[in-house]
Amino acid sequence: MILTEIDHVAIAVHDLDAAIAFYREAFGAEVVHREVVERDGVDEALLAVAESYVQLLTAIRDDSPVAKYLEKRGEGLHHVGYRVEDCAVALASMVAAGATPIDDEPRPGSRGTTVAFIHPKGALGTLIELVEE
Repeated sequence: MILTEIDHVAIAVHDLDAAIAFYREAFGAEVVHREVVERDGVDEALLAVAESYVQLLTAIRDDSPVAKYLEKRGEGLHHVGYRVEDCAVALASMVAAGATPIDDEPRPGSRGTTVAFIHPKGALGTLIELVEE
C-alpha cells in the first residue's frame, strides 16, 4: 500500500481568521501550523485531528488556484492530502494507473514536506495531494 494515512482534508475559505475562529469555537481546535505558501498563492492554517490535519486555506492572490476555486465553487472541500513514504514513487504509481498529474514531479510543500497534485479529472473527481514528510 503506497498510502500511509490521510495527511489532511483541505477546506477553501474566504476569510481564514473567521474560519479558524469557527473551528476553535465549534470544536476547540487550535492552529498547530500556519504558513503562507507563495508558490501556491495561499495562506494556510493546520488544525490537528489525531495524526492528521484539517487544512483551512485562503487565496492571497487573485490568480491562485484557490482564488479560482472560490470564485467558481465558493467555500468548501478543496482537496484530500494523502501521506506517502515516497512522493515520486506514489506519483509514478498514480500516473501508471491512469491519473492525470498536475505536477510532473514532486516539489516543496508547506511545513517542509514534498508534494505533488493529481487533477480531479484523472482521480474520480477529487483533487489529490500526495504528501511526503
